[in-house]
Amino acid sequence: MDIRKKQKAVIAALEDIKARDIAAFDVTHLTALFDRVIIASADSARQTKALSVHVQERMKALGEKVYGTEGELGGEWILVDLGDIVVHIMQPAVREYYNLEELWSEPKPRARRTRAKDSAHARA
Repeated sequence: MDIRKKQKAVIAALEDIKARDIAAFDVTHLTALFDRVIIASADSARQTKALSVHVQERMKALGEKVYGTEGELGGEWILVDLGDIVVHIMQPAVREYYNLEELWSEPKPRARRTRAKDSAHARA
């Protein structure tokens, strides 16, 4: 399946069970291990588990392979490995603490710093 269609299917599965703050990142320029990271929030351990199960069922129904999951017992953070897509389903406090968006998003451009010589010349 095309990666864009697969990403849309994962996001649709998350939306079906009312995941919040869904973010998708193209990480092909950062790692060769997978192409996309999708992060979503859930309000409870029960909802994180339901989201994980639904994503897995949807992918299997589409003929896709689920390589594994982690964190299903606790339910605060569940990772679903779909090979070229890794899905993180997290409760808000855990998501805020680990801040994966900062890790996987494009780096923000740094403000250009002026040299002391340039600013002294500007004052003259």
